[in-house]
Amino acid sequence: MSVWVDLQGQDSVVAQLRRAAQSTSPTHAWLLTGPPGSGRSNAALAFAAALVCERPELAARGCGVCKACHTTLAGTNADVTYIATEKTTITIDESRALVRKAHDSPSSSRWRVMIVGDADRMAERTTNVLLKAIEEPPPRTIWILCAPSPADVLVTIRSRCRTLTLRLPPVADVAALLVRRDGIEPELALTAARAAQSHIGIARRLATDPGARERRDATVNLPLKLRDISTAVQSAASLLELAQAEASSSNEERDAVEKVSLLRSLGAPETGTLPPPMRAQVRALEEDQKRRAKRSVTDQLDRALTDLLSFYRDVLVLQLDARGGNSAQHAALELVNDPLRAQLQDFAARSRPETTLIRMDAINSVRRRLTTTNVAPLLALEAMAVSLL
Repeated sequence: MSVWVDLQGQDSVVAQLRRAAQSTSPTHAWLLTGPPGSGRSNAALAFAAALVCERPELAARGCGVCKACHTTLAGTNADVTYIATEKTTITIDESRALVRKAHDSPSSSRWRVMIVGDADRMAERTTNVLLKAIEEPPPRTIWILCAPSPADVLVTIRSRCRTLTLRLPPVADVAALLVRRDGIEPELALTAARAAQSHIGIARRLATDPGARERRDATVNLPLKLRDISTAVQSAASLLELAQAEASSSNEERDAVEKVSLLRSLGAPETGTLPPPMRAQVRALEEDQKRRAKRSVTDQLDRALTDLLSFYRDVLVLQLDARGGNSAQHAALELVNDPLRAQLQDFAARSRPETTLIRMDAINSVRRRLTTTNVAPLLALEAMAVSLL
């Protein structure tokens, strides 16, 4: 089973990465870009696995069968270092540790591979720590950076990398992957893939978690409930609650497992008060979990706003189709939220495309503010909801 199997609809990128993995002197630094859900991290790990693959024949690099491939995909290969962050940014200390690690010789592979999964979440000062290491890497070290777009990485870094851009795979390909890999029913897989707008991870969550589907449906239906300022304020609060519920659903079980695992590794007593050194480590874990939870809420809000945008995207599609005189083809239009087709058509008939674009811009503006400033989420969402009236 090849390591490339999950990279649906990325044939061009996969072909280039496979050729590089088979080369005796591949480019020393790569920048993989693409929108959320395009598979940047999967591509980086697959490329790393192919680079360290133990199969002697070059054409089989990335076999997915050998120990090196298995350990790379599992995150336990000693010659592959992966760093991402579940906090707001990658710290400068983490960056320095990565540079030190990059100068170690590979222990059993042809290459030492350094993957930065969130290169866009590095401050300029932090990124500059990597600059020298990427500009003049050790002879057997290869860097792979991942970011949504080249513009999200300092020009001094991206000018030293070979850039490959991934795209969102077609909905049908995502649905086929869910059926094949996760055993999802074809109809549910297709519905989830369309609702996730081809984001593979979110499509899988929607297909396997009824609660996630309910929360998304509630988000997409919000514009239908906007009547006045009062309902707008209520809708903003509801949107924040939905994002917090989704984040909590994702984190609670994981937090508990992490705490149990830490206590077990420390040899903590089953009852009674923990010794001071153990309490300090538990507090450190809890602080990390709080920071992760904060980012998780921000990420979930961004996803909720993306779902909200899909409502107005469908409205705009219907409005432009009607303006072009193709109203007879309404039933054939592919909508992200097809179950709401009747409501969408009614909503589209009561406004103009120009108004819809203004509303979409208001949503995108809030998305930028939530991810780049310290604005209070509820206040930002209330202002947005009022502007959607």
